[in-house]
Amino acid sequence: MSDILDGVTTFVRVVETGSFALAAERLELTRSAVGKVIVRLEKRLGVRLINRTTRSQSLTEDGQAYYDRCVRALAELEAAEADLDSGRREPKGRLRVSVPQCFGHHCAAPVLLELARRHPQLTIDISISDRFVDVVEEGFDLVVRVGPLADSVSLAARKLGMQYASIGAAPAYLARHGTPRNVDELRGHSVIAYVRGGLPMPWDVVDVDGQVRRAQVHPQLGFDDMQGIVDAAVAGFGLAWLPSWLLARHAGKGELVTVMENCFRPAQEIHAVWPKSRYLALKTRCAIDALVAGIPAMLGAPAAG
Repeated sequence: MSDILDGVTTFVRVVETGSFALAAERLELTRSAVGKVIVRLEKRLGVRLINRTTRSQSLTEDGQAYYDRCVRALAELEAAEADLDSGRREPKGRLRVSVPQCFGHHCAAPVLLELARRHPQLTIDISISDRFVDVVEEGFDLVVRVGPLADSVSLAARKLGMQYASIGAAPAYLARHGTPRNVDELRGHSVIAYVRGGLPMPWDVVDVDGQVRRAQVHPQLGFDDMQGIVDAAVAGFGLAWLPSWLLARHAGKGELVTVMENCFRPAQEIHAVWPKSRYLALKTRCAIDALVAGIPAMLGAPAAG
């Protein structure tokens, strides 16, 4: 007797990704192996599920009807596993997480490492990259994002905190060039910029009177990586835009000085994001709870006023 679920997960993944090649990558199989699974499934069912050419694929009418039923069936199985999870104290299995580079190295990864230490049956794969990942298509269980969230019906999110940004510089640089006290005095200083999409991000700074003004700065150096900005600032190349929590760490070691604190607007929200589901796996829930508990203290509170 054949297994009625044989090939179902592969079929659903092929439909969701829209590609045999992408499905193979997510399932850690070869494209040929995925193709053979679909052929066997179609042969067992006696219908064609997917029309495929060298350039495209589309569901047949039978394929669409079967896909809809498969999704519901897998959701029920997922619910059954979640029920078992709820009675299990120990999270286990593989958890795939994506986090931004600087925030990931300094904040998210330490929390997840501690989670792995507490739960030895939990396997955590951490991707550290500033690349915007597709949570569902790339098969991540959990993603941390800094900045505004795009609306998505397929994703759920939980806020981890707020990231404020400050201006800092090395003590040696300030000794040579002086310490600016307001937005006007930033003019003429050497600046290390954060670059996104090939363009330096503007410095919209809260001035001493509480008004937000755009500083007239012309960066000599620009990085799309926050660690590069930190290294250049510590080396004395100029004033730097830095997350306040990161600047505070280097200020505590005497490598940098805070020039204007929590002065950039808008501040950035930080969220944990995961694929929306009726039932959240224990491994994912534990990781979210750990981040919610651990991240706020790392970010620190903004200065009053």
